[in-house]
Formats: sequence, structure tokens, C-alpha cells
Amino acid sequence: MEKGHYVKDVTAPAEVRGIFAVGQATLGQSRNGPYWRVLLSDATGVLEAKIWSPLSTEIAELPTGALVEVQGRTGLYREQVQLTIEHCRLLDAAESAAVDPAWLMPASPYPLDDMLEEVQTLAEEEFLYAPWRKFVRSVLKDDGLRAAFRVCPAAKGVHHAYAGGLLEHSLGVFRLCRRLADQYPELDRQTLLAGALFHDFGKIREFSGGIVNDYTDEGRLIGHMELGLEILAPFLRRSGLEEGLVRHFRHLVLSHHGELAFGAVRLPQTAEALALHYADNLDAKMAQCRSLFAALESPEGWTPYQATLSRALYRGPRTPEAPQAARSSRRRRAAAPSAEELSLL
Repeated sequence: MEKGHYVKDVTAPAEVRGIFAVGQATLGQSRNGPYWRVLLSDATGVLEAKIWSPLSTEIAELPTGALVEVQGRTGLYREQVQLTIEHCRLLDAAESAAVDPAWLMPASPYPLDDMLEEVQTLAEEEFLYAPWRKFVRSVLKDDGLRAAFRVCPAAKGVHHAYAGGLLEHSLGVFRLCRRLADQYPELDRQTLLAGALFHDFGKIREFSGGIVNDYTDEGRLIGHMELGLEILAPFLRRSGLEEGLVRHFRHLVLSHHGELAFGAVRLPQTAEALALHYADNLDAKMAQCRSLFAALESPEGWTPYQATLSRALYRGPRTPEAPQAARSSRRRRAAAPSAEELSLL
């Protein structure tokens, strides 16, 4: 079995044949009879498609998450590529099991096991206070939670919306918060880093993951902040952490979106909560930039308008890299005190 076309390679007009996952399918009615509007997805994107009568009348259902083999022709509708499906076949269970998940599921560009190992190594280095160490260790050693944390996406769209995205984002925020704690020693380093590591932990229950990632019922009704605290509550109780530290950690999780309009339960009201919010926001924004720039066909230029950023972004020319020897020399000069400085010692 072959994948066929990928969404990213589909142009118009063109003949298309390939295996895709059904992201959404709705049955409508036109003057010529019923039709299906289908969103097809694979590891590279989403493609809108239509199935017109009489073929539409032969299809009883198109379940979300089902795998289909389709063939058809693309055209432009409102300046967007749209596929008119001329042949459509649902794959059976055996065929679906034989499909390579890499065809259909976008994944982090970084090895998941390497990132998880880095998280565990950094946690051992950073959490020196015994109750914090016990709390973090116990969560990361839970087989079910660790497995879910490893593969869960961080979002349905916008940023880190792929397998391993939550782990990648959490590690990125953790690294940023380490640097912030180095720069601002007045911050409670270990409380901040605990918040950085677990601020989005509830997403392992907010999202379904899998080939067609979507919000779960409890994700829609409760949200990842409250779900995360619910998951972590028994580990916090057994950790021996003082009540004040637990309360501060809870505040970090509940306030990390920064503004009530953006989903925060409370505004950040500690220095650590502010630091976490800005680190979280920066990592998410940089991930969006990477994704938009990756789609550009040239090293420089403008991206399409991005609604979540309220702007298009420009990727300009990069400063040429200095030779390695010159960089090493500058670092040595920066590290060594001058003769004048030595005379003042």
C-alpha cells in the first residue's frame, strides 16, 4: 500500500490520489442532491474536499478518524484548493492497521525519547529541595502519565500541534525559565521550574491525540488548567510540600495564559507567574514563526496573514556567520580581564 499524494504537494488543477484521514465530514443538500463536505488530513496539512451526487448517495457515513483512499481532481474555490472526490473507499481495519502512522500524523522534529531524557536530567539537576524532588520524580515515573506526556500534542492548531508537541513545548518553557532564574535570582527558582514543567500537563486529557487530534469532552467543558491540577493533586499531597508552595504552584498553572480574555483563571500575581506567562507565550510565538517560515519557498519574504498573530511576518536576510575561529577568539577575549582591569585588583 502506498500513501500517494500528500496535502502539502496538492495544487490546482491536478489529479489527486492518496490515503488520508477524515478530520470532519458533514452531509449537505444542493439543488442536484446530497453532497459531502469533507476535511482530509495527513502529516502535512488539511485539504477541503467535496463528494457530489450521485457518488454521495452511495456513502452512508464518513466517521471522524476513518482512513480513506480517494481519487479526484482539484480546482480553486474562493482562491483555496479544493478536491472534488470521484472515487472514495473506506479502509477496513486490517488495511488501517497496516498504514504507516508517519503518513498521517505530524510529529515533533526532535526525537521524543531524547527530549524526555533531557527533561528527566534537568529535573534531577534543578529540584534540590526534597519535597519538590519527590513531587517531580513521582509524576515523571508514573508509566501512564509519562507515556501520555511523551506523545501528546500541545494544541489542536496554532503551535506545537503534533505528536510530541506538549513535551517539546514544556521543555522549551523549562529551558527559558532556567535562564530567567539565572538572570533574576529573586525568583523562587524551583517553584517557577515546577510550573514551567507542568503548566500544560492537563492537555494529556484535554486532547484526544491520535491521527485526528481533537478536544475531549472534559477538555471542552473543564480545560487543561483545571485538569492538570486534578491530575497532579495526589502527587502534591504525597510530596510533603508546604501549603504555601502548593498554593503558589497552583497559581502558576491557573494564571499562565496571562489575561482572563485568553483563558487565564487568574491574572499572574507573583513575579514567578509573570515570568512563566512570558516564557510560555514566547515559546508558543516562536513555534508559530518557525512553522510559517518553513512554508516559505524562498529564504526571505513575507508569510500569509496569520490571524492568531494579527499580522503577516517577514523573514529578512540573516547576518553571515562568523568563522568558528573568530567566534572562539571573541569568547576568549570576553572571558579574559584586560591589563587595566587586572591592575585594579
